[in-house]
Amino acid sequence: MNNHAPTVLTPGSGTLTGGNAEGKGCFGLGNRFVRFVHRFPRQIDPAAVNGRLEDVSETLPMRSRLAIAAGRAASAASRAVGRGRGQVIGGRVMLKIDPSLVQRLASSMQVTAVSATNGKSTTTRMIAEALRTLGPVAHNLTGANMAAGVVTALSSSRQARFAALEVDEAHLPSVAAATAASQLVLMNLSRDQLDRGSEVRMLAERWRAMAQDLGPQVEVVANADDPMVAWAASAAPNVTWVGCGQWWGEDSALCPNCGATLDRSGASWSCPQCGFARPDARWYLTPDAAEVVTPTATVRPQLALPGRFNVANAAIALAAVSARGVALDAALAAFAQVTDVDGRYVRSSVEGHEARLLLGKNPASWTEMMQLVADSPALLVTVLNARGADGRDPSWIWDVPVEEWAGRPCWVAGERRFDLAVRLDTAGLEVLGVSLDPLAAVEQAAPGQALDVVANYTAFQELRARVVK
Repeated sequence: MNNHAPTVLTPGSGTLTGGNAEGKGCFGLGNRFVRFVHRFPRQIDPAAVNGRLEDVSETLPMRSRLAIAAGRAASAASRAVGRGRGQVIGGRVMLKIDPSLVQRLASSMQVTAVSATNGKSTTTRMIAEALRTLGPVAHNLTGANMAAGVVTALSSSRQARFAALEVDEAHLPSVAAATAASQLVLMNLSRDQLDRGSEVRMLAERWRAMAQDLGPQVEVVANADDPMVAWAASAAPNVTWVGCGQWWGEDSALCPNCGATLDRSGASWSCPQCGFARPDARWYLTPDAAEVVTPTATVRPQLALPGRFNVANAAIALAAVSARGVALDAALAAFAQVTDVDGRYVRSSVEGHEARLLLGKNPASWTEMMQLVADSPALLVTVLNARGADGRDPSWIWDVPVEEWAGRPCWVAGERRFDLAVRLDTAGLEVLGVSLDPLAAVEQAAPGQALDVVANYTAFQELRARVVK
């Protein structure tokens, strides 16, 4: 999560970041291209382009068409020089040239914006696959979830009827406004990268302020089991409540409305001080998290993705796509086709061993991943970095209840491997060894033994690039 203000959505405020913008490579090229295009007036005679932008919709103003062409060129340059997949730099170039491009591109689409601390990539993917049963969908598949990634996704699917957009928690209000999203899916809020992002209550306040400004034409699909989300969404005039469960409650012990300690009883919660309580949900998980009760039927998702948390993701995705007109059976069939999400849960061969990649980026998601592998015979490999995209402070590992897995053998890797090794050893896990490279663990694995690799954000991305075929 990034707490930098998403100013690129306002005219004239966009900036190029992520490297030496005035130097060599695609970043310097992008800025030079931007300065060149800014010499043109906002409306240019299309005849002067001589058909070179014919692949971009001619219904857009020339400035927008130039922005898209320049963004595609910057993306291609980024990929060519090995600087990433190009969605972010391409989007930044587009917004620098035409700051109103998001509004222009989204104006013809029914936009669903999905936000959460955990699970937003998977839930957005489920929603996108279900909506494809009705027509083309714009979707930021690779998880570039701020303004630059959003504009890249929209520009890549100009003819789409729908847009399913994963959006960073801090950037949701501005992206929702820019896209005129007619549906917001609010799932959960918990600690994540507090050294560079907002405290959870602050994010809830931003969401609540956004909800207060929504009109009744905007449907909010919200998790009734998360007090922070329920408090934020309750300010909206049109809310569909879904009981998705909340297995990590360490960040919502206090009432978001008055600050008193919440009373919890089973899946329910309420405040004894002000009366704020869990809303009634017409969509909800059964107690064993195996089925979803809908207003018309009880269904059992048959997911390829593992874990109870993915059934919860399916529950809120089901409510969202049903409001768009997707039949329950069609949605469930689409969800079942999702086997991985940008490398998450994927299985790949590493020197004769099957490795499963799992993303654990904060206390809540790390706890879920550890529960997922609790009974697995695979060798557990844990990987921890602490770069800017991870959050520089990895002390959150002490909040993960790893004592539950005392005695479990594990290998520890990553740039902050010694911090993690101390935490796991203190909790009673058997630390077999440490290494910078997590794949060194294959030397410890028995012949043919699989690996379950739980890694935080940058470590996961590097592993995905190395092992996913």
